[in-house]
Amino acid sequence: MSFNRVLVIANETVAGRKLIDTIKETAADGAEVKVVCPALSSRLKFMLSDVDGPRAAAQERLDRSLAMLEEAGVRASGEIGDGNPLRAFRDQSAIFEPDAVVVSTHPEGRSNWLENGVVEKIRAETDLPVSHVVVDIAAEAAEQKLKSA
Repeated sequence: MSFNRVLVIANETVAGRKLIDTIKETAADGAEVKVVCPALSSRLKFMLSDVDGPRAAAQERLDRSLAMLEEAGVRASGEIGDGNPLRAFRDQSAIFEPDAVVVSTHPEGRSNWLENGVVEKIRAETDLPVSHVVVDIAAEAAEQKLKSA
């Protein structure tokens, strides 16, 4: 099923090929896609108000993702969200009013979001369809390296 307003919540996996493919499958032709990258920071850095580094890193990942989506023919916008992915979802849902949500995480064992039940919490807070995409950045990078060798 394709949707017209797709909200994507992703951080380090935001430029993963599997996520880009899932967005293409989820978004209808001409759909609006909003990509939100939470600016993750350690508690210490947050308490010391040192949020510039995490915001800059999130912006770089977001820019890369938006470029890949454009290359794939998907019209998308994006922004840096709250460091808490659940709050980032809430904030953007209220503003963007999506009709579907895609959450991207690292694989189990490497994902704090999975460990903290972020996907389940988002599903519990909304009646919207929520897709969960697991992106293994290391495996994608290794595969790309093999292809270019």
